[in-house]
Amino acid sequence: MLLLIRRSEEDDDDDPDGWSVPGYVELKELGKGASGRVVLAEHEGTGTKVAIKYLADHLSRDPQFVEAFRAEARILSEVEDPQIARLYEYIEGPQGSAIVMELVDGVALRAILREHGPTEPQSALVVLKGSLLGLAAAHERGVVHRDYKPENVLVNREGQSKLADFGIAARAGSTGAHAGTPSYMASEQWAGAPASPSTDIYAATATFFECLTGHPPYRSPGDILGLRGKHEESPIPVDEVPEAVRGLVRRGLAKKSDHRPKDAATFLVELEAVAGAGYGPEWEEEGRGSLARRAALLLLLFPLAGAAAGGTGLAQTVLGWSKRSMNMVLAGGLALVLALGGFFWYQPVHESGNPSEPKPIDSTTSPTPPPR
Repeated sequence: MLLLIRRSEEDDDDDPDGWSVPGYVELKELGKGASGRVVLAEHEGTGTKVAIKYLADHLSRDPQFVEAFRAEARILSEVEDPQIARLYEYIEGPQGSAIVMELVDGVALRAILREHGPTEPQSALVVLKGSLLGLAAAHERGVVHRDYKPENVLVNREGQSKLADFGIAARAGSTGAHAGTPSYMASEQWAGAPASPSTDIYAATATFFECLTGHPPYRSPGDILGLRGKHEESPIPVDEVPEAVRGLVRRGLAKKSDHRPKDAATFLVELEAVAGAGYGPEWEEEGRGSLARRAALLLLLFPLAGAAAGGTGLAQTVLGWSKRSMNMVLAGGLALVLALGGFFWYQPVHESGNPSEPKPIDSTTSPTPPPR
């Protein structure tokens, strides 16, 4: 998929943070903060609802932030898949930058776990399967998510999940500063090893563990170094999960990366075999139904809930940061409808490890495309 960059010439000197992407009608704001805003909007030509992520005006004047925001759009354009929130277009002009994305009318897995506690094993397997499908599409294209966690999994009213927020994704093999959320980071990720699909496998398994138990596999409140030590050295707590899935947890949380499945597609094959053997041929239908019921109880948090009335909806976004804090993460844009679960820190680095030269982008100048 070609990254579509629409060059907008509109400018609004009176309200630089209030510009709107031409061709869309904004319905309500989903989140706002120092780094920008996220809005629910409707495409004028088709009526399709979308989420638009605007980079804040003060950051739009910073080439490093603009490049990071553009890099998120580039990666999204390369990993188009039904399990990943889809990019429609990227807009850049004198007034700022924006990403137009598929609106996932659902609730973050984090909210489901917070409100309802652990899920049934079948539902946890459904979440893991959906995420592995999305990660497999990214891995096939050489992209590592690097920040998989419950905040980045969105569940709709049918119990289907989509993976979101590729803000700190990187090319497989690229090196640079530490990146990720501590509770879900593999030992080699803490050590700053090159980006690898194996770290996504670890994070997805840690989230699977949390679905089953209500908490991440390792905890050390207020002690970041202690938490790192547990990820690196503590035994895998397989006794806390049902016996039928202990093998999956043991494989996915292996301390050494070469002891884990090599990529999401490989792990997906293992999951299907384990789920069928442990929970029968109807495991997926049962798990999705249970997950849908849990999500339905949080319907008022969905982005489209109360849209006509201008309600606040689902979004809790990574938007309330000072520029100093943002300089620590440089996270490549705004999270779509996510709550911050604990970014470590990040610097945008390309495969060569050199952050100074942005990569070229294929671009097309065109009128607003109707979302499909």
